[in-house]
Amino acid sequence: MDYSIDDVTRITGFSKHTLRYYERAGLLDPVDRNPSGHRRYTEMDIGRLTFLGKLRTTGMGIQDMRLYIELLRQGDHTRVDRLMMLENHHQQVLQQIAALQDALKAIEYKIDLYRKTSN
Repeated sequence: MDYSIDDVTRITGFSKHTLRYYERAGLLDPVDRNPSGHRRYTEMDIGRLTFLGKLRTTGMGIQDMRLYIELLRQGDHTRVDRLMMLENHHQQVLQQIAALQDALKAIEYKIDLYRKTSN
């Protein structure tokens, strides 16, 4: 089954502009087109976009995403390198979560203070 760009925007949440950018940036393999020239995406494209969205949401930059995809394209012998990339990113995400939890505690403390003093 293949999907139109409208289908993919609905499924992934990416805008059409982002989908085209990801293709130009080399994060997606060249997308097939139907006879009228419209892009046709595959399940594999959607899977890759979904994962790239998770990487982006967790703060991975486009350059690192591009490096990850290049390693993926090179084949199974880059598996250890990809694993290391993801483990490093995982640690960064855990640090971000800890920092956010700390900031949230400070905000909750202030909220409690305001609630106590406004009664």
